[in-house]
Amino acid sequence: MSISASPITVTLPGGEKRTVPAGTSLRELLNGAQAIAAKVNGKVVDLSRPITVDCQIEPILPSSPEGLEVLRHSSAHLMAQAVKRLFPEVQITIGPVIENGFYYDFKHERTFTPEDLEQIEVEMKKIVAENLSVTREEVSRADAVRLFHDMGEHYKAEIIASIPADEGISLYRQGEFVDLCRGPHVPSTGRISAFKLTGVAGAYWRGDERNEMLQRIYGTAFASDKELRQHLALLEEAKRRDHRRLGKELDLFSFHPLAPGSPFFHPKGAFIYNELIAYIRRLYQRYGYQEVVTPQIFDVELWHRSGHMENYKENIFFTEIEGRDFGVKPMNCPGHILLYSAKKHSYRDLPLRYADFARLHRFERSGVLSGLTRVRSFAQDDAHIFCTPEHIEFEVGGVLRMVSEVYHAFAFEEVRFDLSTRPPKRLGDDATWDQAEAALAAALTGNGVTYRINAGDGAFYGPKIDIIVFDALRRPWQVATIQLDFLLPERFDLTYVSAEGTEARTVMIHRAVLGSIERFLGVLIEHCGGNFPLWLAPVQVKILTVTDSQEAYARKVHEQFLRAGIRSELDLRNEKLGYKIREAEVQKVPYMIVIGDKEVSTATVSPRGRKGEKIPPLSVEEFMPRLDAERVPGGAP
Repeated sequence: MSISASPITVTLPGGEKRTVPAGTSLRELLNGAQAIAAKVNGKVVDLSRPITVDCQIEPILPSSPEGLEVLRHSSAHLMAQAVKRLFPEVQITIGPVIENGFYYDFKHERTFTPEDLEQIEVEMKKIVAENLSVTREEVSRADAVRLFHDMGEHYKAEIIASIPADEGISLYRQGEFVDLCRGPHVPSTGRISAFKLTGVAGAYWRGDERNEMLQRIYGTAFASDKELRQHLALLEEAKRRDHRRLGKELDLFSFHPLAPGSPFFHPKGAFIYNELIAYIRRLYQRYGYQEVVTPQIFDVELWHRSGHMENYKENIFFTEIEGRDFGVKPMNCPGHILLYSAKKHSYRDLPLRYADFARLHRFERSGVLSGLTRVRSFAQDDAHIFCTPEHIEFEVGGVLRMVSEVYHAFAFEEVRFDLSTRPPKRLGDDATWDQAEAALAAALTGNGVTYRINAGDGAFYGPKIDIIVFDALRRPWQVATIQLDFLLPERFDLTYVSAEGTEARTVMIHRAVLGSIERFLGVLIEHCGGNFPLWLAPVQVKILTVTDSQEAYARKVHEQFLRAGIRSELDLRNEKLGYKIREAEVQKVPYMIVIGDKEVSTATVSPRGRKGEKIPPLSVEEFMPRLDAERVPGGAP
């Protein structure tokens, strides 16, 4: 179809208006802007697209969020082209952009090796040097299927069959390589320069374990080599902080194939685990929570009534007892509802704040299990608040204050709040969801909290506030949550007697501050790199002797620390002091107490921090105030 050359008006960045012939390409309009794509009336498109109507355009620069997405998507195609050049027998499947990078899945008879990745990177650089034009084609469905069948790319033909009939089919070509894709992409391969392949993993076709296993090559790309180097340095630091590696090195936890997804906490790990719970319990006394204990398994009738059988069945473990079907609880809320229902309540009783650290079990596919951050067996600092509608803002405010206090204690300096709204699969009508979402938004605003909307990510029974913390590497983790629920009280007919003497509907707030204790511990390990704050460290001081002659004094110092409530360990081995210090540093003990002949003669100790900082010799009594300051959550480091 020919494009009329009649003039159209284009609004450029800064508000400048220009009249150009219809059919003028974005590349011509943005000449010299260093753009790799453009927005036309807010939609990101290729620079080769012709402009046919009056519109507003703006350049997409490589370093912008949209630019990085275009770069990474184009880098996935670049990688696939390199793979096909080196391994022509390989079939290609899908190659999307993911957070901080991209991947492409391949059908290959043998496993890609690190040496293969090096070769693929070399070939990618050759294709960049060739500066191949990247062009878009719109084709018929039949022509696209025929093309990929003739190429032996059967997965691509299957993908085309799954595209809705009313959607067009577009291809992208660069040199000899052609791929099925919506785009947009960079104008030419020469615009991609800073990339790195980061690993290989197995992946089921379409994410279904019933399908065949493919190989997924991961990579990343940035606008500049400097940004890429910075990112790769962060990846290396992330490997050093990986909680699975540190958990083994620090003897905190382990897993066994006979209990997949269910961690074993060793003595030191169990200490930290229990201390996290003890810390939250101390807060409960101040914030007015009452701890309860509820059953582990329930007749499936409960899960039908709560809506979990309809909306969450695939995540529940089931068993049969004496001919009755039971479900192992994946969350505490239905049990707390039964507890609330055990007697009548007056408005004077409310709010009721029930807290529970019970074990929970959720069926997670084996392919998504990941250390402590994705498990099947866990506990939460879970609580449910039963209140009146008038209580909502005050109660949400109390939870927000608790969240602030807790995350300050763990040195999470950056926190984000998301208001997650109704998901596609949900209970209740739109009017109820409108009321719940408006109430949460009002509670956030009323408590002075800035938030953003996370559309469609609410729980199936109500909207929620998701609290995201950023760790030391600025990675986001969703931890705490506050969920407002008008629906379960309706389904379970929860009421209270109002001041007027009539029955009124109870409101329910679901909340967790740490969330899963297991997951939070994994996040915390990576955040602090295993250097736990002194109040949480299993061993707070380790006493190191220089020779055997200091043993008696070292034992005396050890006893002084223990009597003061300091978790102390002795290292009296006949080893060189440097070896003992390095070992204590590896174990990330907050303080090493070095004792030699000088310390014995002067009745002092010589503390040394785990990062090598030295403190002048002083008596145990003089050292204690420093320890005391760090023995409280959030205390000075």
